[in-house]
Amino acid sequence: MSEPSTDLVAVWEVQLPDGVHLIQFEHGTTSGKRVLWVNGKEVFRRDWMFKLVGCETFNIGGSNSACTIKIEPVGGFNYQYSLEVAGKPYKKFIENQNKIMKTWLLPVDGNMYRIVLEKDTLDIWVNGQKVEVAGEFTDDGTETHFSVGKEPACVRAVSSGTKRGGIVHSLWVHDVEVPEYTE
Repeated sequence: MSEPSTDLVAVWEVQLPDGVHLIQFEHGTTSGKRVLWVNGKEVFRRDWMFKLVGCETFNIGGSNSACTIKIEPVGGFNYQYSLEVAGKPYKKFIENQNKIMKTWLLPVDGNMYRIVLEKDTLDIWVNGQKVEVAGEFTDDGTETHFSVGKEPACVRAVSSGTKRGGIVHSLWVHDVEVPEYTE
């Protein structure tokens, strides 16, 4: 497998529930070549394009999130590259993902696990796979039970006690709270 060339002009990391996806874009401004790489794999290659500006659309992740790279001139032979994910500019999409997802990284039985809670759907993902869960109401809020490897785990949702604070989600494995990971 080859790697991006010296024509690499833009790199983005997109956080989705099934993992962090690396997007790399090559643009040969003399040849018009465009090459898109996602997670180190070449997704498409277009050689000898005479139109140097425009858009390239593709999908990433298990949810097939729609992405668009926009190529716009900024004077002379200089170009600006911007990414839209799910119809939102990259920065806005990342801000939104940080609001609706909580992520934890932890070792269990010698293996590293990335656990993601989608707060808007209450889906839980373990290493990129959506897992079966069992919900339970408690005196303090709710517990969502699932497995990490062969170990029991749960996400507890309790009120912060303030309207502004909303609901606080925490991950517990073997009755020990796991600190949140900030991507």
